[in-house]
Amino acid sequence: MGQGAAGRPSNGPLPAPEGLRGTGTVNPGAELAAKVLAYDPRADGGLIERAYALAEEAHAPQRREDGQPYIVHPLAVADILAGYRLDAATVATALLHDTVEDTGVTLAELEKRFGKEVARLVDGVTKLTRLELQSERTKQAENFRKLVLAMSEDIRVLIVKLADRLHNMRTIGAVAKPEKRVRTARETLEIYAPLAERIGMDALKTEIETLSFREMNPDAWQTIAARLTYLRGQGADLIEEIEQDVRRVLREAGVEAIEVQGREKSPYSIWLKMQRKNVAFEQLSDIMAFRVIVKDKGDCYGALGAIHSAYRVVPGRFKDWISTPKTNGYQSVHTGVTVPEKRNAKIEVQIRTREMHDVAEYGVAAHWVYKQGEGSAATRKRYPWVRDLLEILESASDPQDFLDHTKLELHRDQVFCFTPKGDLIELPRGATPVDFAYQVHSQVGDNTVGAKVNGKIVPLRHTLENGDQVEIITARGGSPNPAWERFVVTGKARARIRRFVHARQRAEQREEGRAAIAKAFRAAGLDFSEKIAEPAVKALKQPDFETLCVAVASGNLSPREVLHAAVPEMRTHMRSVDQMPLARPRGRLGAGPTLTAGKADRAPSSKRDSAMGVTGLVSGMAVHFAGCCHPLPGDRIVGIVTTGRGVTIHKHDCHGLEAFSATPERFIDVDWEYDGGAKGAHVGRIELTAENNAGALAGLTTAIARQEGAVNSLRILNRAGEWCEVLLDVEVRDTGHLAAILAALRACPGVTQVERAKG
Repeated sequence: MGQGAAGRPSNGPLPAPEGLRGTGTVNPGAELAAKVLAYDPRADGGLIERAYALAEEAHAPQRREDGQPYIVHPLAVADILAGYRLDAATVATALLHDTVEDTGVTLAELEKRFGKEVARLVDGVTKLTRLELQSERTKQAENFRKLVLAMSEDIRVLIVKLADRLHNMRTIGAVAKPEKRVRTARETLEIYAPLAERIGMDALKTEIETLSFREMNPDAWQTIAARLTYLRGQGADLIEEIEQDVRRVLREAGVEAIEVQGREKSPYSIWLKMQRKNVAFEQLSDIMAFRVIVKDKGDCYGALGAIHSAYRVVPGRFKDWISTPKTNGYQSVHTGVTVPEKRNAKIEVQIRTREMHDVAEYGVAAHWVYKQGEGSAATRKRYPWVRDLLEILESASDPQDFLDHTKLELHRDQVFCFTPKGDLIELPRGATPVDFAYQVHSQVGDNTVGAKVNGKIVPLRHTLENGDQVEIITARGGSPNPAWERFVVTGKARARIRRFVHARQRAEQREEGRAAIAKAFRAAGLDFSEKIAEPAVKALKQPDFETLCVAVASGNLSPREVLHAAVPEMRTHMRSVDQMPLARPRGRLGAGPTLTAGKADRAPSSKRDSAMGVTGLVSGMAVHFAGCCHPLPGDRIVGIVTTGRGVTIHKHDCHGLEAFSATPERFIDVDWEYDGGAKGAHVGRIELTAENNAGALAGLTTAIARQEGAVNSLRILNRAGEWCEVLLDVEVRDTGHLAAILAALRACPGVTQVERAKG
């Protein structure tokens, strides 16, 4: 939260932050209380003064990295919130937000002195525990998980956190280590800026984006800032001239404009547009935006008509957020026009009422729900995305999964679709009917079997467009298809699918492990039951018998180890029994064949006997090719060491590698054993969508055969009306061979989409 207290005693008077003009005779706490009372006469000014007094006393021995007394930070955060006209409890929370974490003050003491509300808010903002986690990234994920839980109870927790982060970014130059500054800036840009946007605090979002961008990419920031300065000098009066021209146009049309204001877009938004469109700065045309404030909603459309009549409209730039507000409450009409009289300037115009403007700039603070005494239920009703984050939290298997899925949920260009009843569903760009189904309800997503878009049946991987009407076809007792994870784009859908896949895999591993243990007992001449195997649970330090079975299935324990732990006297049994061959089940990642490092498996029945070997391994080490990503010669690959099972080879970008991110010591650097050409067969997995007719499959297999490929397996994932989705496993030599087959399949009549399956 606050940056780096160094533990030195404070000397002299405490400087008030900018905005609180302490004179030496006025206590900063009293000045802050007066600022709150000016906009809310019913506020408890004494609460704020007492909170400042405790914070000043508690933080007295501490200083920030720039040498200033630590109290400057909480006082600045409180001043930012007072500028947003927040209530007294929130301002007091800002003053106290670091006391529990960084000083000896306890939550019980805060509750006794300031009441339950302030104590609860401080508890929500505070990092509750300092977990000893394996990486800085996991720690970040855990802290963010706690923030989501806290803000679901009270959105003010998030507002305090955002103000805290804003002041830290304003003073980030005092942080000595460059890598720490960059890490903080990246976290701010990836997590806190999207959260600020979600609650509509646009001014705060723009500032922390700019500060983060300047820290993360100083060269790009400097280049864009210099270019803006140059253009400002070239057309010093251009913005003012366009403002006057827009006022004239509105006046002649009889529309009263309360305010017309022009501004440059921020360097970060300009850089984003350059990246998205892959253009240079000089090719951007709309770096100026103009805001028109009018009296009422009718005048918004009157102003829009006047501007469109006077200037040439830029196609594709019109957006009506008044008739269809964003989920954060944002309302405005946006359009793009060219002003020929002013050097053919292309500008963006935003038209809104004063109330809409306040919501756009200050978000939740502009229509504060707690002024009516509403609580967490109001928060979740007003901000349904908080509910979505909670569902992701419930579905994610670990903090890192939660962080990754949440970033998907926060970073998204929007598409607006409708249910058959006319309800609006907001989705990220690239969303599919499966994403839509999960956005409606998790149970609807789980039971999805098909979809209609605008009355026509489409494949479930179909990309939705703005204005689509989507009808989800469900079947009772349905379940998610693991293949959906390859094309869904929302964090909520991906988390739910992964949860189902994880539960199913665990169930399969439990049964595989139990069968392997039972086989070991029978081979030793013993009748197997869970009761006789129970001593092995404690001896092998497993929490329960189910986890023991999973450990055996995944190769972390052998069936013989379980047998010896359950029945110790078997260790001294006859040698022939001790050396019996015990079956070991294959885990999910071991779906491919087992090879010896650098050699092919000698079983003559395998068509993959002569598959290319892998270099970088210890001689004689067992090698498995992962069934989740199907690596091929020509792919960049990485090896994962698994106890008792050798090395599993994955593509370097396989999603399955996320499960091993906390144990980097298991990764090994490997490559294909190229020796003048690929040899043998590997399995490549292909996903395609084709017309649902009688000759479709025959055409596919013929195309593959002509390219000297062989179909290993073929599975129809979904067949609905005119379309069917097919999963093909094809034996190929390498990535080049697979590319030739993909090209041949794309040329087949009726095939609409073909791609290599992603691991």
